[in-house]
Order: sequence, then structure tokens, then C-alpha cells
Amino acid sequence: MTDAMSTATPAATDGPGTRGRPLRIRRRIPTRTPHQAADGIRAGHRSGHPLVGIPWALPALLFVGVLLVYPFFRSVYGSFFEDNGFTSHYTGLDNYARLADDPIFGRSLLNTVMWVAGTLLLPVAIGLAIAVATQRMRFGWLAQLLIVLPYAISGAATAVLWKFILTSEGSLNEVLHGIGLDSLARAWLLEWPQNTIAMIVASTWQATGLNVVLFAIGLRAIPRETVEAAELDGATGWRMFRHVTLPQLRSVTVVVVGMAIVNSLKAFDMIWVLTQGGPARSSETLALTMYREAFRLFHVGYGSAIALVLSVIVVASSWMYLRRQLPDTSAAKN
Repeated sequence: MTDAMSTATPAATDGPGTRGRPLRIRRRIPTRTPHQAADGIRAGHRSGHPLVGIPWALPALLFVGVLLVYPFFRSVYGSFFEDNGFTSHYTGLDNYARLADDPIFGRSLLNTVMWVAGTLLLPVAIGLAIAVATQRMRFGWLAQLLIVLPYAISGAATAVLWKFILTSEGSLNEVLHGIGLDSLARAWLLEWPQNTIAMIVASTWQATGLNVVLFAIGLRAIPRETVEAAELDGATGWRMFRHVTLPQLRSVTVVVVGMAIVNSLKAFDMIWVLTQGGPARSSETLALTMYREAFRLFHVGYGSAIALVLSVIVVASSWMYLRRQLPDTSAAKN
């Protein structure tokens, strides 16, 4: 590369006609040869190498490894042992064989399926209906705000509130007695399956608000031109919702349903506060059974086996759902 320093050459000789005037300076523009440019590009590539960012990612990788990766593989390893927290010995697949013969595990699995079905049908459907119904209302934002407020309450606090409502002497039974519907009053949390259904309703009251927010955002993202074109074609009411609104909400629905699946599979706090899995462990889900076996009964190996089964169910169900719903990018490229 030629000298990048600016050099000055007089534009004219210093004669009588130019005495006292500043000399015109002609600056030479820096240039680079092709070889020098190639060397600069290679140097830029070296500074932008993917491995350069690894030191910056190490704290996050360490955090994930300590809190997620190591506990997972430690649970897989522990599931092959009979461990009471003090002594352990290798038992192979005995813990997994025990799952097949354990009626408590079977009831927990059934309750988990009920939670998944309930938290998919109720919060998602109700949230979508409320978002669509309040979209063009004059004070629709106020209705949405009131419905979203329960989501700001923690799961434990929500469970305490609903326990006051659902106990045998709770407010729900008192209201039924007061209006003469004594036959409908019952111990909502002491019999299966109504205790599981009652807790699903309580969870729906809290979770619907988030779904309303997500669907409301999706509705505002629908192009106005699409809606106007459908209205010109005579689409109104159910036809508008079925053929225009619902397809436009596909991406939002994928997120809402995916979150509902994961949250229902790991439901714990509300069940623990309301029933602690009772009576006689009849309302436990897999997450609660895993906690009780590992941390209350000190069957650490058996609890690790349940945790592994729950992890496989969560990952497999999420993967299968997302694979069916998300577009196939590889097919699109071909």
C-alpha cells in the first residue's frame, strides 16, 4: 500500500503573482494493492472466528451445566441404584420394573394426562374466546386486564385462595347452601376425580390471563387488509373466525399450546398446597410423586426413575407437537 500519509505538492511555483497566498495542496489518496486487501480480509476472518466468543459464553454454559445438565445425568445414573440417601447399591432396571407394578404411579400418570387435557382445553379455548370477543369492544382492554390480573399471582397464593373456596366448609359450599342447592355441596378436595378436576379449574382461572394476552397480540398482528377483503367477500361471524382469524393465529397458538403442555406436565405448587396429593395420594401427578418418593420417603433411586420418565414424556410430547406444527424448512429449501 502506498504511503497513507498525506503529501503536499505545490500546485504552482511561488512567484510574484502568488506571493502572500496559501499554496494549494494536492492530497494523495491512500490505495491498497490486491494482495494487501486479501491480507486484511484474512485478518478480519481471524478476528471474527466462531471460537472467539467462547470465553464470553462460558459463564452461561457453566450455569446451564451445573443446574440442568449435571442433575439430569446424575438422575439417570441414580435411577439404577437403590438409594435411601445414606447407603446405595446397584439394582439395574429394578426401579423401572417397579413402576409398572406401582398403582400409585399408574394413578399419577392418569392424573397427569387429565392435567394435560384440562389445561389444553380450558385455558386455551377460554383465552382465545375472550381475546376474540373483547377485540373490538369499547372497554375490551379493561375486560382483558381484569382477566390477566390472576396471572400476576403466584401459584401458591392462587392455591391458598382456592382452598378457602373449595374446602368442605368453604365459600362455594356456603353459597350452595344459601341458595338452596344443598345437594350440590360436597367435599371437593377429598374425593377422586373431582379433586383433580377442581384443581384444574383453579389452574385455569390463573393461566387464562396469559393466553388472553398472547392471543390479543396475535389478533392485532393480523393485517387489516386481510380482514377487509374477507368482509367484502361476505365473511362474517363464524366464517370470519374459521377461515381468516384462526389461520392467522397459527403461530401464536403453537406457542400457547406448547407452553400449556409443559406447564401441565410439571404442575406441582397448586396441587401441593391444595391437597398435598391426597387423600391417600389419589391426586398426585408425576411431578408430585417424584418429589414425595425422593425427598419425603427417601427412595432416591425410585424418585430418579420417575423423574427420568417425566423428563422423557415432557421432551417427547413437546418435540412431537412442534414437529407437527412448525413448517418443514428442509422441504421448503428443496
